[in-house]
Amino acid sequence: MVVNLLSSKSKGRQGTSENLKDLEDMCKHCIPITPIQCISLCRFYKLKNELRSLRNIMDNPVYTTDFFNVLKNKTRFHVFQMILNGKCTLAKIQQELKNIKCSHSQYSISDDYIQPLITIGLVTESLGKYHATLFGICINDLLDGFDEFVQKLPSQSECYEETLLQLLLSGPKSRQEIQQVISPIIASRILKRLANSNLINLPVDRNYIFFHKSKRNPALEKLTATELNVYQTIPDEGIGVDKLAKLVNLSQRRTYNHIRHLKGKKLVFTRNIPITYSLTPDGQKLAIILQNLLQKINETWGFTECTIPPTQRSYVTNSFIT
Repeated sequence: MVVNLLSSKSKGRQGTSENLKDLEDMCKHCIPITPIQCISLCRFYKLKNELRSLRNIMDNPVYTTDFFNVLKNKTRFHVFQMILNGKCTLAKIQQELKNIKCSHSQYSISDDYIQPLITIGLVTESLGKYHATLFGICINDLLDGFDEFVQKLPSQSECYEETLLQLLLSGPKSRQEIQQVISPIIASRILKRLANSNLINLPVDRNYIFFHKSKRNPALEKLTATELNVYQTIPDEGIGVDKLAKLVNLSQRRTYNHIRHLKGKKLVFTRNIPITYSLTPDGQKLAIILQNLLQKINETWGFTECTIPPTQRSYVTNSFIT
């Protein structure tokens, strides 16, 4: 029942308030035998405390960026999976890492791998043992397949790659559309990085301008042999100048000259077709995982936002980068 409260679909601010109010009412009317019984046995008490803790953790303008950067580390991801399987001491985690030939000091394990998981609310520590939070359990349910892509995304970044994958999930986008979300200064670098990781498809034809034949009858015009050859080589679906030049065995400069003459005789027209970028099957799989994770973050934030001042509520519900 406790897990369902975190994993259920968001019901809006009113539903969130009612859920938290119900928990408060239960606590007010509950009469435990001892305070220790309340703290150690009451699931609602633990859930309320976790929600309060998550509220403070998520009160961070770059929480989603931190969240994904923490998960984009193969060893840290493995440590998280170990903790999910049961309460772990630092010594046990160290031994498990040695079994997979990862030798680290306990200080390094704590500082580099466990503490970041605690910082984003996936893991907590009690009496020297680490265990997954309810939020961490819910997040883990959405991580199936994510480990395949851990090394395909930069571990410490501003999450521009994740932003672009989310954008392309709704369909192919032109460079102009991409640059409305990601700065033109870095867009090319991000596109190249994702293409090298086989997460997006780069356009095969990089021409913006395509030449098409008009419906005008060429017999009505006086054409040179070369102009007629250029005209007849243009396919019905149009063609870019570089491919056309190769087909007619001319330089691009001379091809442009003949095209200009054909345009003057209204036999050829140009059409601007922006190149578009799309997701590969792997890219779509990763984008869906990212979308589900972001949705879960926002839903969990919904359980805590009614107790946060209005000026702070916009941070987490935004996408990765605006």
